Amino acid sequence: MASTSQLETLIDLARRDTDDAAKRLGAALQAVNDAEEKLNMLIGYRDEYGRKFQASQQAGITPMAYRNFQSFMEKLDSAIVGQEEVLRHSQKRGDMEKATWQAAERKRMSYSTLRDREAAKQQKLEAKRDQKAMDEHATRQAFFRR
Repeated sequence: MASTSQLETLIDLARRDTDDAAKRLGAALQAVNDAEEKLNMLIGYRDEYGRKFQASQQAGITPMAYRNFQSFMEKLDSAIVGQEEVLRHSQKRGDMEKATWQAAERKRMSYSTLRDREAAKQQKLEAKRDQKAMDEHATRQAFFRR
């Protein structure tokens, strides 16, 4: 079994790995949040532009204005599709970073468990030594009283 100092070193390294993974996970989750906000903004803008077009259409528009509207809506739809892809990629990266963090945390916890077991083992050995010393002391006391 590894010594306590070796386990402490492993735990410290695992803690650093876990902290680094947590930072990367936080950044990935922020990227997902940003991508969702941007997608919602694009969808909202498209809906608003569509409503404004409907209102102006009732007042009558030129064929050129209609073509411009169609062209702009196609560009908005294309931007939305692109942003959906960015969101999917961000979510995938977030899932990967979460799995990495979980693995690092499991590793850290495993080392901590090993350390705790080793400490309990050492406590048992110490208790046995103390008991043996007390038994020997009691035996000597009884021997010298005769």
